[in-house]
Amino acid sequence: MSDGLWYADWAWLGSDEAPTGRVLIEVVDSRFSAITVGVATPPPDAIRLPGLTLPGLANAHSHAFHRALRGRTTDDRGSFWTWRDRMYALAGRLDPDDYLALARATYAEMALAGITTVGEFHYLHHDVDGEPYPDPNVMGAVLIEAAAQAGIRITLLDALYLTATVDGEPLEGVQRRFGDQDLDAYLARLDRLDAANSDNADSVRIGAALHSVRAVPAALLPEFAERTAGRPLHFHLSEQRAENEACVAAHGRTPTELLSDSGVLSARSTAVHATHLTDLDRTLLGDTGTGVCFCPTTERDLADGIGPARALADAGSPLSLGSDSQTVIDLFEEARALEADERLRTERRGHFTPAELIRAAAVAGHNALGWTDVGRIAAGERADLVTINLESPRTAGAPPVGAPLTASAADVTTVVVDGRVTVRDGHHVRIDVPAALEEAVHSLW
Repeated sequence: MSDGLWYADWAWLGSDEAPTGRVLIEVVDSRFSAITVGVATPPPDAIRLPGLTLPGLANAHSHAFHRALRGRTTDDRGSFWTWRDRMYALAGRLDPDDYLALARATYAEMALAGITTVGEFHYLHHDVDGEPYPDPNVMGAVLIEAAAQAGIRITLLDALYLTATVDGEPLEGVQRRFGDQDLDAYLARLDRLDAANSDNADSVRIGAALHSVRAVPAALLPEFAERTAGRPLHFHLSEQRAENEACVAAHGRTPTELLSDSGVLSARSTAVHATHLTDLDRTLLGDTGTGVCFCPTTERDLADGIGPARALADAGSPLSLGSDSQTVIDLFEEARALEADERLRTERRGHFTPAELIRAAAVAGHNALGWTDVGRIAAGERADLVTINLESPRTAGAPPVGAPLTASAADVTTVVVDGRVTVRDGHHVRIDVPAALEEAVHSLW
């Protein structure tokens, strides 16, 4: 438990459309107990938070091991598919010890960026030959341990991955690391993850994921949806046009239509990317309240395209944000890009307000990961705080309401998770993050 008083020069409270000044924040038992605005003089025992304080941010879609690819896929023009080949080469190198070191450093980098909860879309399950480890969840366990060491929460979105194509071709090569024998074996692993983390409810959730319509036979989708009920459910959707074309050829329906007919779409579900959608696809996602996680920095890095963010939000899909391939880890950049991409696509400005972007990065992301009491600075919520410097070269002169559109991860000075300080003065309190990343990445190459 953690108690204390914090005094924010400016804070973005609840669902407010703009920050509020001179805010006294009381924390009792790791939750906000009282929020008082307009306090001219803070109590002497209050910890001051100079700058703009936001609720904790949620990275709703992460592949931690991709961090080792940063800067290593730009030596030729390539394509999404050549990038994927290099990613597979990296996936073939990782063992549990390597993965712990890399994920720990990656999650610590996320903490520096103001991320207090990560949704790890996890499919690197087994040994290099595709055989389960003696503990079939050891790779998931090291991700959970890595998040604990980095001082952030995790929703482990354990992914079902059975086939290589929509046509059902078997997994080959490194893809065998991703695959379970069948749906029953996958669900047995989920049950073991639940049991192993039964005492970690304050910091760990176990969610479900289907990698994509390429990786799960259509006949299994209804049973998968039924037997994972009650968990957050995530899936890659229509990231590439080729995926859509293959699905229509095999099933006569788009991926979204196939998932809708199979009972996968719902308010507990989140589609990742959702870049290439038909009008019907958008309607199906919105009508079911299915969330959509955009990962703009990855989508532009891989030349995926620009998804219909505003149209999806208007249709009823809550929007969240993710760092995905870790091209950068900066949810301010992801949020800005959500607006900027809409401007490029439509040649108009003003699609999302700053408050909408903060909600996508904070409360909507947490909700998508199964954390319904995080993401707002309000009484009763978990005590997560992220303070950004308003006097950096990027933010100086900008009003507090505009700071999220000017700030970067480098402007984060303080991060508090459940009332405990994880980042102080821009440095992680436990981990030398640059050194940890350098060691973890270079040991793999």
